[in-house]
Amino acid sequence: MKRLEYHRYGGPDVLALGDADTPTPGRGQVLVRVRAAAANAMDWKIRRGEMRTMTGRRFPRSVGHDFAGIIEQVGEGVTRLEVGDEVLGAARLRQAGAFAELVIADEQSVAHKPDAVSFAQAATLPVIGLTAYQAVTKAGRLQPGQDIFINGCLGGVGRVAVQVATGAGASVTGSCRSGSEADARQLGVDTVIAFDLDPVPPTGRFDVVFDTAGTLPFVTARRMLKPGGRIIDIVPSAAKFARSILPGPYTAFMGRPDSNDLQHVADAAGRGEITTRISRTVTLADAIPALIDLENAPTSSGGKLVIIID
Repeated sequence: MKRLEYHRYGGPDVLALGDADTPTPGRGQVLVRVRAAAANAMDWKIRRGEMRTMTGRRFPRSVGHDFAGIIEQVGEGVTRLEVGDEVLGAARLRQAGAFAELVIADEQSVAHKPDAVSFAQAATLPVIGLTAYQAVTKAGRLQPGQDIFINGCLGGVGRVAVQVATGAGASVTGSCRSGSEADARQLGVDTVIAFDLDPVPPTGRFDVVFDTAGTLPFVTARRMLKPGGRIIDIVPSAAKFARSILPGPYTAFMGRPDSNDLQHVADAAGRGEITTRISRTVTLADAIPALIDLENAPTSSGGKLVIIID
């Protein structure tokens, strides 16, 4: 099969379109013929070696996590999924491999694709959808009638978080780049804060402060909280994880594989309650230049890069 791969950590020049043997699913795993795959910032962070403590040093390594496709083979112990099922999911962090004709994934990281959602749209959902849903509803424990502030409300995770929060009956305030306020309001953000224009944030107003961009200073986020409120940050670092261990409102959060949560996100997308934006689609053969463009300007497109695999 064809796949994107690299033989050492480094810049985008290490990427190549190579050939690999067809993988075999192990216990609790499925083999999926990929129809579409979507890029995330963590894809190039992993390739650079920024997460090598989690991804290891074995090469060649494959690329990509988010995918949508059709199950080709199931491993021992798989009971929820069958050959021929249309699905969406995410490959393991350590193995990756979605930017390929075939990918292995754990059953717990795969959900059924609703008929109303295209393969391209489905491929954009797993990482950002699961992260947003779990951060808002589980880590943040957001309730109807509460107030949430979403820093980076027009990013991939931010957009889904706005839709999850409004669907839960919460009031949403968000921050975005100057000039994008109308887009934010159309998405469902009640109030838009532009820190570059008004550096003084509201004090004691929010039940949840969700920093999807990882740029909000802790002292600022804490000042914005109501008593008993929670700060959720999804851009991890060693210092942030250390702070998260300490008593207090702060949590450094990473999404966790959960087929029930992913199915909830997928079904919401099927009902039109969660939508994502696609900025560009390319073939697997043309993926490397597109990935380089995205890496050089990750916030310029306002949508996801999707690789279509015939």
